[in-house]
Amino acid sequence: MTQVKIVEVGLRDGLQNEQMTLSTKMKVEIAQGLIRAGVTELEVTSFVHPQWVPQLADAQDLARALPAEPDVRYRALVPNRKGLERALETPVDEYAIFLSASETHNRKNINKTLEETYPVLKEVVELARSRGKKVRGYVSTVFGCPYEGEVPVRQTAAICERLFEMGVYEVSLGDTIGVATPHQVKAVLRILTQHFPPEQLAGHFHDTRGTALVNTYVCLEAGVTTLDSAFGGLGGCPYAPGASGNLATEDLVYMLEGMGIRTGIDLDALCQVSLQVQERLGKRLPSKVLQSREAILNKEKEGLG
Repeated sequence: MTQVKIVEVGLRDGLQNEQMTLSTKMKVEIAQGLIRAGVTELEVTSFVHPQWVPQLADAQDLARALPAEPDVRYRALVPNRKGLERALETPVDEYAIFLSASETHNRKNINKTLEETYPVLKEVVELARSRGKKVRGYVSTVFGCPYEGEVPVRQTAAICERLFEMGVYEVSLGDTIGVATPHQVKAVLRILTQHFPPEQLAGHFHDTRGTALVNTYVCLEAGVTTLDSAFGGLGGCPYAPGASGNLATEDLVYMLEGMGIRTGIDLDALCQVSLQVQERLGKRLPSKVLQSREAILNKEKEGLG
């Protein structure tokens, strides 16, 4: 293995739980900084109703303001046909749909049962594909639910099957509350990769208990080479109590490059973006690599002083 695809979800999944609303201009500047750092896969916003996620209320304005780059792909989350119709009015390259592996979390998140959710998503996928747009699928709470606890793998496999039948090209497996352990990830992927090619799966881990990075390593061992992460380790789920941030892109890049796996991302440039966001939000971001770089920069400043 020489290359991994990193899907940067910080602008959407990272910011959605932040109380401080960043301006559209600031979000564009973040995207520009990420692109300069070498990030080419960006999930930038969600076309949900603004009242549910105020941070992402500027979805259309942001999507229209993003720089057009030939090698960069922008994604947006869409919950239903109405959201898709708004998204289709923008130059976003592709879309993502979502549901939970657990019935209770799905109800809390989108106020529907799983069976009620499938027709809604199928309509989105069919319309998007008819317009020449690719669609990615997200399955949340694959490794544990805050309401139900353990989620049977067969349930996740059945959901993935339905999504692929609809026409999604990839399914991202979410550890929404950060409970997954390496052995569990290995066991889940052993079963799922018997049904689906590993190149059609992605790993999406939250670092609530400090296991996100090692869980991504297990994904690599299983042949899953698409990994979601957020700059600075931003993130959390409004409908998953206790969930903390996503796997930090800085930490992921550091590990992969140290293993000789190319990412195409300049770590120093990426850290500069996160440091600027950290200053704007007025709090330290959890990325270990970012904290290390910040300490070095502060020492250098003290030396100059």
